[in-house]
Amino acid sequence: MAKTKRSVIAQSVVLAASAEELYNIYMDPALHAKAIGAPVKISAKPNSPFSAFGGELSGSTLSVVAPRLIVQSWRSSNFHSTDPDSTLILSFVDKGRQGRIDLIHLDVPEQDYKGVRDGWETWYWAPWREYLASR
Repeated sequence: MAKTKRSVIAQSVVLAASAEELYNIYMDPALHAKAIGAPVKISAKPNSPFSAFGGELSGSTLSVVAPRLIVQSWRSSNFHSTDPDSTLILSFVDKGRQGRIDLIHLDVPEQDYKGVRDGWETWYWAPWREYLASR
């Protein structure tokens, strides 16, 4: 089996809510679904399954330090069956009256790197901005 090149994605986004609110939106399946406009299954329980967008994204919650850190195994439907799960690390930090999410996404397969990198803005950050503005 040939080795596939792996990539790391690093992003930070400041949103109009406290870090704790942002953490709660991500970890609450109903709020998460409202924010992205698609069904979500998620829990803070270690090794609990995670899925979003009808299974287009899936994995499990590995570790949580509420309300500051989430670590998940993560894959998209564009990963090859032979690709291992990537690791998603989200940290939540207050930034004045707003909150910042720092994202580190490790071991994203080369064939899905651009889709995952751009997808965070398209499918998460932009919809979250809209959701937060409409509350």
